[in-house]
Amino acid sequence: MARLTVNGHVRHVDDDPDTPLLWVLRDTLGMAGTKYGCGIAQCGACTVHVDGVAARSCALTLAAVEGKAITTIEGLAANGLLHRVQQAWIAHDVPQCGYCQSGMIMAVAALLKQTPHPTDAEIDAAITNICRCGTYQRVRAAIHSAASA
Repeated sequence: MARLTVNGHVRHVDDDPDTPLLWVLRDTLGMAGTKYGCGIAQCGACTVHVDGVAARSCALTLAAVEGKAITTIEGLAANGLLHRVQQAWIAHDVPQCGYCQSGMIMAVAALLKQTPHPTDAEIDAAITNICRCGTYQRVRAAIHSAASA
């Protein structure tokens, strides 16, 4: 049995140690907010936080994250209040199809924790998630708005 702390709750899972974290979250724990995109850690749809750092869950095995703190999109809000990035996403009407948005929000939340007021260059370097709908201008506006919140 592997032990994970997911969104503040200790969870024990009996999956193969080589199972990608993405599938542990989705299939074993029933947390569908983290999305499958490419399966090779390139698109970012599966981004979660592992010990506070943005990570692509499709490329992390259960063995690699055992004992670590995992935060998913379901755990980003606190005390019934949306995270400031989620609030900015709504205010700037960022999602179009929305598929990539949970991973994008998780990547941005990690960026703002590390760099509270990022420049456009810092945003470009840190946020490598792919949005097939091309909402990058709204994403950038929402990031700046969340940074000033």
